[in-house]
Amino acid sequence: MTLRELADSLGCRLEGDGDLPIARVASLDTAGPGDVSFFANAKYGTLLQHTRATAVIAADEVPVPSAVAALRSSHPYAAFARALTLLHPQPVPAPGIHPSAVIAARAVIAVDASIGPYVYVGDGAVIGARSVLRAHVTIGDEAVIGDDCLLHAHVSVRERVTLGHRVVVQDHAVIGSDGFGFAPAPDGTLRKVPQIGTVVIGDDVEIGASTAIDRPPLGATVIGNGTKIDNLVQIAHGVEVGRNVILVSQVGIAGSTTVGDGTVLAGQVGVAGHLTLGKGVRASAQTGIPNSLPDRAFVSGYPAIDNRDWLKASAVFRTLPALRRQVANLQRRLEALAPDQGAVGDDHDGS
Repeated sequence: MTLRELADSLGCRLEGDGDLPIARVASLDTAGPGDVSFFANAKYGTLLQHTRATAVIAADEVPVPSAVAALRSSHPYAAFARALTLLHPQPVPAPGIHPSAVIAARAVIAVDASIGPYVYVGDGAVIGARSVLRAHVTIGDEAVIGDDCLLHAHVSVRERVTLGHRVVVQDHAVIGSDGFGFAPAPDGTLRKVPQIGTVVIGDDVEIGASTAIDRPPLGATVIGNGTKIDNLVQIAHGVEVGRNVILVSQVGIAGSTTVGDGTVLAGQVGVAGHLTLGKGVRASAQTGIPNSLPDRAFVSGYPAIDNRDWLKASAVFRTLPALRRQVANLQRRLEALAPDQGAVGDDHDGS
């Protein structure tokens, strides 16, 4: 592919020789002739100045060395993603069912789907067109997998769960596991509440490795279109996650909570149950959210407060020991000036 062809495919403005050949995408420090690289973070400016790449994808305002062609984009990271797709296409397994797979009699599998080694597809399950099930995937009875889905090794999609189209599920994720529901019995034991609901995953969703999405006792746990879920995320029973939500690694959302469209929860955020997070909410890493939040709230800390207030408070934390010593010194000086008045803060009722 020539640089001009790549620029046209990416929708980028080309600065440089469009006839130069491009073979792959590489990092700024490892790239050489025939490579296109990517720059979006100022801290890598030194690497940009010394790169040997043929071309660099960058924003309009970024100065690129004269020896390097530039592919200008207002969204360079998105252009970088498209370049990876074009220059490094992932291998697509051939359609068909591996001889070691176990397919129930009433399962319906599209003729162009690919079913890998040791896959199990349950009774009444449906596998859509061009979907790929890697080794050891388990699909429960009456589950539905849409078109163009990719389920990596050891994924478990439990009974009656529905996945939309173009869903990607990374290794060892479990979709439709039993929600954590137990009712105390009179004798003090805990009686399991049957979780007979389901999970519905929308279109264009990605689910990270070892993530668990639970089914509720009734109704459905729902993940909206376009949502991206990182590794090791726990979504409890009856949660409703909106569209284009981002849940970063180790997020935990307790049962029956609603998460609005466009919300971003950073790593290790915890959300209590039966809450409503509005649209466009942001929570920084390790935030604990015990209350509902309005649209576009940006919170941090535990309990979660407005991010600006949290930044001001966190700046004071490191000075608290010194402030404590200063207050103690002031108290001693006041007591020395008025010894008969007692310690500062003492109550005096005149008796």
